[in-house]
Parts: sequence; structure tokens; C-alpha cells
Amino acid sequence: MERHVHPVRPEHHGGQAVTARKTSDTQSWDDFWASVSRPKTTKIRGVEVAIPTDMPMLVEQRAEELHDSTSLDDVAELVGLIFGQDCLAQWRDAGMGLLEFRVVLTWGMANARGRALSFAEAYELSQEVADEGKAPPNRAARRARSAATGGPSKRTSNASTGSARTTSRS
Repeated sequence: MERHVHPVRPEHHGGQAVTARKTSDTQSWDDFWASVSRPKTTKIRGVEVAIPTDMPMLVEQRAEELHDSTSLDDVAELVGLIFGQDCLAQWRDAGMGLLEFRVVLTWGMANARGRALSFAEAYELSQEVADEGKAPPNRAARRARSAATGGPSKRTSNASTGSARTTSRS
């Protein structure tokens, strides 16, 4: 019978514990984690930032706590947790607009959650999210196209759909 070796639990072979990955007994967690998670960087509006590869646990908690906040300081705190302190102020000083910020935030959040996204893909995704739920600006534009055919809507009957009642209710 073949024996399955679990990658984390030590298995005993010849009196010695064996694990899937050998590590130095003198290596600290911080040294180990730095060796496996070396961040790549990119420049955004002249600011060198680490490409997020993991979502800090504090971000989810703070986002929940600050959900209804409109404070720029609260936004700066969350951006700082993902991209580094003072990034928001530096981007603002470099002329970043709200659309650009939304794209950068979409890109950063996706990467931090493990979904590698290009800036172009982040732009498309942020546009889709921004366009969701937006109605055309006027009634005529909303009714100009039929959902089924893509063409203008057509009357289905010449008959009136109104009530045939000749007296009013009291």
C-alpha cells in the first residue's frame, strides 16, 4: 500500500522528521517571508509603490469601520495600508484625478486579492463598475432601443390598453 506524505505534517523516515520544504532553524519568520514575497514595484504618478500581492488584514476591518465615511483622512489611511503612507497625498499633488484614482484602486485591490490585473484591465473593470446601474440621460434615449432586437420599440396593438370605464369611481 502506498503511503501519502502530507506536505506540512512531519513524516518519520529513519528516525528523522521530514517536511516538504527544508528551512533553517535559525531563520526568523520575517526573513523567511521576505524571501518568498519580495515585492515587485511600479511607478504610479511618479511614486514608486510595491505591487500589492496580499491584502493586509487590517484593510478589511478598517474598510468596514469607515464604510460610510467621506473623510479624506480615512481614504488616505486605507490607501496607505495598501500602497504605503503618503501615496494618496503624493498622487493628488502630482495631479491624479478621480477616474485615475478609481483605476489605480481597482488595480491595487485586485492584485492584493491575488488577481493579477494589468492597468488596462483595471481601467475596463472600473468603467464597467461605474457604468452599472446608470440609466440613459432621458426617457427618449431609454426607450429608443428594444432589448430583444436592438431596434426601436414597435407598438404591439392599436387597441387601447386603458380602461373602458365611462364613469368615475367615487
